[in-house]
Amino acid sequence: MTSKLLHLVTATLLIAQGMSAQTLYMPRTIKETYRNGTRSPDGKPGAKYWQNRGRYSITMTVMPPDRVVRGTEQITYINNSPDTLKSLVFKLFPNIHKAGAVRNAPVSNEYLSSGVTIDAFTVNGTKAPWPEQERPSTNSRVPLPTPLLPHDSVRMSVDWHYQISLKSNREGMIDSTTWYLAYFYPRVAVYDDYNGWDTMNFTDVQEFYSDFNDYDVRINVPTNYIVWGTGTLQTANTVLQPAIAQRFQASLTSDTTIRVVTKQDLAAHNVTMKGPNSWHFTATNIPDVAFNLSDHYNWDATSVVVDDATRRRASAQAAYNDTAADYHHVARYARHALDWLSHNWPGIPYPYEKSTVVQGFAGMEYPMMANDESYADTIFSRFVAEHEIAHTYMPFYMGINESRYAFMDEGFATFFEFHIGSADLGRERAVELFKQFRVAGWIGDPSPAEDLPIITPADNLTGAAYGNSAYGKAALGYLALEDMIGPELFKKALHEYMSRWNGKHPIPWDFFNTFNDVAGRNLNWFFDAWYFQPSYIDVGVKSVKGRVVELENIGGMPAPVDVKVEYADGTSETVHETSGIWSADHRKATVKLPGRKAIKSVVLEHGIWMDANPKDDSWSLHK
Repeated sequence: MTSKLLHLVTATLLIAQGMSAQTLYMPRTIKETYRNGTRSPDGKPGAKYWQNRGRYSITMTVMPPDRVVRGTEQITYINNSPDTLKSLVFKLFPNIHKAGAVRNAPVSNEYLSSGVTIDAFTVNGTKAPWPEQERPSTNSRVPLPTPLLPHDSVRMSVDWHYQISLKSNREGMIDSTTWYLAYFYPRVAVYDDYNGWDTMNFTDVQEFYSDFNDYDVRINVPTNYIVWGTGTLQTANTVLQPAIAQRFQASLTSDTTIRVVTKQDLAAHNVTMKGPNSWHFTATNIPDVAFNLSDHYNWDATSVVVDDATRRRASAQAAYNDTAADYHHVARYARHALDWLSHNWPGIPYPYEKSTVVQGFAGMEYPMMANDESYADTIFSRFVAEHEIAHTYMPFYMGINESRYAFMDEGFATFFEFHIGSADLGRERAVELFKQFRVAGWIGDPSPAEDLPIITPADNLTGAAYGNSAYGKAALGYLALEDMIGPELFKKALHEYMSRWNGKHPIPWDFFNTFNDVAGRNLNWFFDAWYFQPSYIDVGVKSVKGRVVELENIGGMPAPVDVKVEYADGTSETVHETSGIWSADHRKATVKLPGRKAIKSVVLEHGIWMDANPKDDSWSLHK
């Protein structure tokens, strides 16, 4: 056996020993899912996996300038769990606007409203009481007259109304006649196999967690109002005048942008039929719906083939004020995002029929919808549109609990964002933007909250600690993993994870275990160091002896690093080391430099994995 082979075998045995001993922390409730057979150690859904679902038929009346949104809905809720449910938890998100509601930031008077009022409630056709709340909450636990047995269903009807907030954020008034309707309807909360009822209050920071439901929604609006929303528009020919309906229909197969409704059309009032009009949308197996209405927004649309095998197209649309210069390009940006995401990263055909980007204030994603700001810099407009459309896969296609594990969706949307940005702008520019917007704020902030593990439940984080853990830190971990195991294997594992869990409710351990399973190796050492340990990025040069550079991982995160060597003869070269160098020992590693030239200096370069302390990144012969 050669010395080189002996060294390789020894190193492999040491790594294997370390990996076999490495297990990931798992909360007690998660352990219970493995004992119950709903989840599996190999990352697959267990033989006894279940999830509940609902069917929602909703009719709303929205008549600006009247600020009251009135709705009635019929719900069929199906209990696929093994448990008997004596009550249901409902989500009432508009209650975030009530005075005294729990929020993570102060609000103006314009934000406040009286919240949701339940006007009538029935269960299986019989009138039932709706409980009064002692204090404002976005949750309401509603007792059932008769317990809901396993594998049975219950039919309910709810009549409700609420006053739309004057202050637009993720929802509310964009302007006096442009309203964004999101989280507007009473819905049954998620009841799952690892946490039971989702009773987390919405505080206007953490995001959402929803079952996969079927929706049939009708929105009654005045003449001249256009409605954009989740799902298939069933009434295009009855709410739109013939010329506009023809343009809309043509856009569904067009490779170029069609101006479906222009400023001139709006001024001439030749867009909709005489109202009120009922805009009817349907969607199946989707976690939520959102809608926008306006009497003065332009409407652009185009389309692109997202599935080469079936030639299926998806529509890319934009709704905006004519004065927003960047938005005249947004339908094209959306089309590009649908195309690129479908064919590159994640490389899975866009699963829905369309994506509509609405000019608003939130920078926020919804199924088939985005509520995005307008920017003077069109590069940033495209950047935001691409990020929000990337969310289609995470959390919507995958049913992720983003309120508790935000890094599972925001981190991956940011991962996709970096890759599409590299294609759009070139690698060098994408790296600089990523460092500027996703990394610099975190790595330059030494406060203790910034070092908390990424796995920390997101509802326990606020401010920068929440944002950095959910976005930049998580994405850096995914990118480091891709760098270590290679793009081909990473994509193979990602596709398997998405195949196993789309339309379900994966948790972090399902992701970690699937990657271990597909990669055929135990990556728990990496996952533990990146996601479970308090850490940050700080790699330094400890010593240079002969041709061996000893590195020290001071911060604890096993980040990739480039070792740039300058030789005495003036030449230089760079050795790239993946995170794998930290597999045997998370705190130290050695890099053997090639060749025989005399070494003058060594400098560490980090790229997007920015280093918290550059002062220990170099070594010089004459230092």
